[in-house]
Amino acid sequence: MAETFSEILIVGGKTNSLGRANEVIEIILKDKNRLNELYTCLSNNDPWVRMRAIDAIEKVCRQHPDWLTSYIDRFQTELASSSQPSILWHLAQIYSQVKLSDEQKLNTINWLKNLLSTKEIDWIVSANAMKTLVQFTNDGSIPTADTVALLQVQQNHTSNSVVKKANKFLLTIAN
Repeated sequence: MAETFSEILIVGGKTNSLGRANEVIEIILKDKNRLNELYTCLSNNDPWVRMRAIDAIEKVCRQHPDWLTSYIDRFQTELASSSQPSILWHLAQIYSQVKLSDEQKLNTINWLKNLLSTKEIDWIVSANAMKTLVQFTNDGSIPTADTVALLQVQQNHTSNSVVKKANKFLLTIAN
């Protein structure tokens, strides 16, 4: 019997490794009908399975963003309140790649604004949330002043990398 995606994703060597996630990505790219099986891994009890699953979903999205369209509402209702940083930063990446309805974009912008309203955010979540919010600012979906205020919050982050990114984004949207 073939391994399930959960069985494949639980194997990973070091806990922070992507393990066999690339195998799952290749399977999905050959058979998009198995995407729902991968989505169910996002509710697995093991946080490493969830991390590898969302990473695989985001990498599939890079090649086929249209495949994720039917999952956006589920992302926004089932995953947006996750406390797992890897879920949050990959969602920010996915939202920058997919076509969102007006309501989905508004929900995404509000979610990003909430994430960035505090400097107590994980550094990778902050970096990806800022990038996506700036993208939405550049396309006119959010007023520049709103984004500037949130980037100024991130200028006080404990991560030097986040501070540098916030400064860089402030320069790019100010021009």
